Amino acid sequence: MSIIGKNIPHDSAIGHVTGESVFIDDMPFAKNELIVDFVGSPYAHGELISVDTSEAEKIEGIIGLYTYKDLDGINKFGPIIQDEHLLVEHTATFMGEPIVVIAGETRQAIAKAKKAIKIVMKELEPVFTIDEAIKREQYIGVPRFIIRGDVQSVFKTSEHILEGTFINGGQEQFYLESQASIAYPGEDNTLVIHSSTQHPSEIVQVAASILGLQQNQVICITKRMGGGFGGKESQACHFAVMAGLVALKTKRPARAVLNKDTDMMVTGKRHPFQNNYKVAFDKNGMITALKVDLFSNGGAAADLSTSILERAMLHSDSAYYLPNVEINGRVCKTNLPPNTAFRGFGGPQGTLNTENIIEEIAHYLKKDAYEIRRINCYGVNDRNITPYGQIIHNNVLPEIFDELIYSSDYTERLEAVKEFNSVSKTHLKGISLSPVKFGISFTTKFLNQGSALVNIYLDGTVQVSTGGTEMGQGLNTKIRQIVADEFSIDYETVRIMATSTEKNNNTSPTAASSGTDINGSAAVVACQAIRDRLSEFAAQYFSSFENGITKAKEHIVFKDNYIFDNRLPDNKIAFKDFVVLAYRERVSLGERGFYQTPGVDFNRDTGKGNPFLYFTNGAAVSEVLIDKFTGELKVLRSDILIDIGESINVGIDRGQVIGGFIQGMGWVTGEELKYNEKGYLLSHSPTTYKIPNITDVPDIFNVNFFKNDTNIVNVKKSKAVGEPPLLLGISVWTAVKHALSCVSSGKRINLSVPATNEEIIMAIDQFEEIPIKIKVLEY
Repeated sequence: MSIIGKNIPHDSAIGHVTGESVFIDDMPFAKNELIVDFVGSPYAHGELISVDTSEAEKIEGIIGLYTYKDLDGINKFGPIIQDEHLLVEHTATFMGEPIVVIAGETRQAIAKAKKAIKIVMKELEPVFTIDEAIKREQYIGVPRFIIRGDVQSVFKTSEHILEGTFINGGQEQFYLESQASIAYPGEDNTLVIHSSTQHPSEIVQVAASILGLQQNQVICITKRMGGGFGGKESQACHFAVMAGLVALKTKRPARAVLNKDTDMMVTGKRHPFQNNYKVAFDKNGMITALKVDLFSNGGAAADLSTSILERAMLHSDSAYYLPNVEINGRVCKTNLPPNTAFRGFGGPQGTLNTENIIEEIAHYLKKDAYEIRRINCYGVNDRNITPYGQIIHNNVLPEIFDELIYSSDYTERLEAVKEFNSVSKTHLKGISLSPVKFGISFTTKFLNQGSALVNIYLDGTVQVSTGGTEMGQGLNTKIRQIVADEFSIDYETVRIMATSTEKNNNTSPTAASSGTDINGSAAVVACQAIRDRLSEFAAQYFSSFENGITKAKEHIVFKDNYIFDNRLPDNKIAFKDFVVLAYRERVSLGERGFYQTPGVDFNRDTGKGNPFLYFTNGAAVSEVLIDKFTGELKVLRSDILIDIGESINVGIDRGQVIGGFIQGMGWVTGEELKYNEKGYLLSHSPTTYKIPNITDVPDIFNVNFFKNDTNIVNVKKSKAVGEPPLLLGISVWTAVKHALSCVSSGKRINLSVPATNEEIIMAIDQFEEIPIKIKVLEY
């Protein structure tokens, strides 16, 4: 039986629980290694007047202090728009923006140096909110649009119209391993950088550019990350380059590892969005026109904001056919750290906005929101073209809706919720279904490529190197299974090597849920090339031993660690023995495979094209309980049904679905970023920023996979599972909105994201006065 589809444990599972897995800061200190830190701007927006490091230079253990003047290359970078400085030159644009890099032998010396460095700045007026940025016309990039039909004509004749503004907040990635890098200097100004990054090639490109090197002088290696969630796609560069700067200047190894507080304060988050919408619909809730203006808070520099906005626009249809639609988008520039990638990459923000609109329509028409979702759902043979012109092939959304409504007992539970709310004086319940239709591929065409190096050794074992990075999601385990399956050998004989730009150059980031798709497919290309050569040799080998058997490689079979001609099934040779024979006949046992995702091409200037290879679809039903007096929220039950094609590893995929859902639930409920009036992040530690814990997991949690083997365009008929499940957490927020609708007396419900206890209690307070009795205790 094929190893594909088996529940193979994560290849680092034992190492993680025993503590044997090596992360960046677990790597032993070299004899002369330095610690790297920095001093940042005390203002969110300020003009740099002077920097005095003279007193800090006298501190014992301080080896180097560097400003932008010490950079030998260009102090400007960015993955899309090069508008960000590694070190402040004249104007600081967010609080904590690095000004001076410190190289020290001990953390104690560095702490003293931080206090001794004198930075004089003139504080300038900052901008923190989307409203302020719009007022000042501070934007990043150009306006974007996706248009189909004629929304204005429909609005003039529409039966019903709703308008509003929807706000969702950001989210901290909260990876367990903070940003971390170690740089080792070599001969001829070369650097080897070990980095906790999702994008080793970008580390190489940015380090070379800023440090005045050629890219062939820099190697980046990533063994694993202690979590990434998008936060290490572009922003690992800053600290890797700081380590590289110190290593080049001192000719000593240099380690830059942030503590959690600093990491949270100076790195970007999920983008907050503020969206204005106008929707037209008929008496049944069928949407006839939708106009949405999306505004994201990009922070102080572009980073990946323009692409994130683009994906938000591409997911503003959620799972619904919109015959007339106008989607406009702008990135607002503010004085917060540049916001960046986060699992879902804008997709959650675009989808959530539309799911809020669905709830608004249902509330207005006094209908169940599921009815509105079902009649607007994309069709199978018609009503199956997106606003940007891509046909949704093999659409299973209607089937998923119908199957989940039945399996979750939605109808009966909806009635029970209504009954509960009619009699309870202290609590509210809500229940809701929300879908996901998540496009899989990078929306930038050239990123949809990958390479892999596969080497077979003379004992029959295999090494695989790809451009993909392991951040805990199980990429390495899946690629091991894919390669083992291609040669029909034991999983244990395949080993995935640390990702290195020396082995696979110009790689794309491990992002967009496409890590297995791209890198697994590249590994398949390499394996098939080797297998083709082995088959050619095997055909010759077996024909030479049997009279009458012609040489024909199409008859060669790889099965259960053996190779044989299917016309002579009893004449088998072990795979490990056969590769020795092939080697002695000078058959190459190594190959580099290259893969480019077919059929993806999106024109962002026209808002038309096929940005995705396929879609991962699913839905979730969640039921919540709310305390009217405190706003406390408890998720009673969640039922998930998701189509991930033919699963490569059921256990890992199930873990990704559960983890993604919980992370999405955290975003829409408890995770709140709080800043003071100066732009200082108040919620910068585990004590002040609330991520979900074990008690927040639904009491009843059902996760099931929808059977679907139609995705022949992807490796092993699988579908991506990294980002789509996060959007299913939206069902918890829509369930909260449903609960509030039961006490709103028909009034409109204003509920932002996250729906914290405070947000919920303020929403309830709009509709009914809660008699809270306070008993005064006398002592």
